[in-house]
Amino acid sequence: MGKDKGDYNVVSQNDKKNDGKGDEVELKATLGLVQGCTVIVGSIIGSGIFIAPGGVLQGTGSINMALVIWLLSGLFSMVGAYCYAELGCMIRKPGGDYTYILDTFGPFVGFIRLWTECLVVRPCTITIVALTFAKYAAKPMFPECEPPDDSVRLLAAICICECVKRKTER
Repeated sequence: MGKDKGDYNVVSQNDKKNDGKGDEVELKATLGLVQGCTVIVGSIIGSGIFIAPGGVLQGTGSINMALVIWLLSGLFSMVGAYCYAELGCMIRKPGGDYTYILDTFGPFVGFIRLWTECLVVRPCTITIVALTFAKYAAKPMFPECEPPDDSVRLLAAICICECVKRKTER
């Protein structure tokens, strides 16, 4: 995946009618409708739907009200998806959030957004997914009660370490 030639587009400087200083590597924009939908579905449904229902039901107190909250949240998410689709049609450069913020607010805010993504958002997302996996993987061993926190955390840490190890081997 990472070093696959399909991920990058090598553009010859001669093709661009420049000074001919060799090749330039650029990102290849290949995300279509189906791929975009799978990214959104994977992000939203991926782990959040396995954690949130209990909290929503506990907070509302009734199944019907919980369904209304889920419906309103789905509509709110759909409006956000339409906003991203509009931004994607207006700003046709690769980079997603970073490119949108860079073009709108400038390089400093874009830089801060990128570093926040790298240092806070991504690690937290990976941790939540790993903890969700660990909780559901440990649950069959503890059918009558909640799995112990230490075992869930240890399994999540093993999961994260294994994923990092596999990614560095590529």
